[in-house]
Amino acid sequence: MSLKTDPRWTAYRSCVEAYLAGCVPQAAPARLREAMLYSLMAGGKRLRPLLALEFCRLCGGDWEAALPAACALEMLHTYSLIHDDLPAMDNDDLRRGKPTCHLAFDEATAILAGDALQALAFASITKADLPAGRIANCVADLAHAAGAYGMCGGQQLDLDGEGKPQTEASLTRLQSLKTGALIRAACLIGVHAAGGTQTQLAAAGAYADALGLAFQIRDDMLDEIADEGSLGKPIGSDKKQGKCTFLTLLGLDECSKRVEMLTQKAVEALAAWDGAEALIDLAREMANRVS
Repeated sequence: MSLKTDPRWTAYRSCVEAYLAGCVPQAAPARLREAMLYSLMAGGKRLRPLLALEFCRLCGGDWEAALPAACALEMLHTYSLIHDDLPAMDNDDLRRGKPTCHLAFDEATAILAGDALQALAFASITKADLPAGRIANCVADLAHAAGAYGMCGGQQLDLDGEGKPQTEASLTRLQSLKTGALIRAACLIGVHAAGGTQTQLAAAGAYADALGLAFQIRDDMLDEIADEGSLGKPIGSDKKQGKCTFLTLLGLDECSKRVEMLTQKAVEALAAWDGAEALIDLAREMANRVS
């Protein structure tokens, strides 16, 4: 079953949407609050919080108690998108079918909205009804994904590599930080929220690494083969900016093969659990997504 029809994913998403809609403080300055909600509630798959909630459930935890930690991932993800879209970064005009935050408001407000969402993400984790040690582990997971060893480091490598040739190894490293780190954090946060074992953490990490790389390769493919209406953002922006992607490096056929191989690898990592069908279906759905 798909993310749109599976009852479990539907229940998770409903709770995530409700939490996110009410998470931005009413006391925040009106324009800042509006900009934060504009980007946070713009839609999207909510992939990262859903992964956290399902891994928490698989490991025997209370997924509802983990909801604030799971939603922190979406806040951090949204912050990264706001900043990635800025003129100093990717300079994109469209995100999820809407004008990017800096165009809908202004560049300074967009920067502040991203900063505020990042801070709110860490505050949200502390509100989870979980033992202190589990909260600390979730905070550490998110911090690692956000900083120099995660998204910020990956974005710097992306900027450094514009107009320059890449090897498959260097491109894989870049994307493991820029995209993969937060997907990995989502899976690990789910296990940590449940008080899972080291074996479960290792299996969740293996699933996340394969899923994250497959996700990015598919994303590179969609920048060439998708239509803007379905994708919700400009098509061909990577080529215009002179970026080397998996598509330019490997070609469409080889990219398709890599996505299939990595998806199978993600599925195999789930052998540590019974009842992981929803995560298996998710990996396969992401491999064939059109947006």
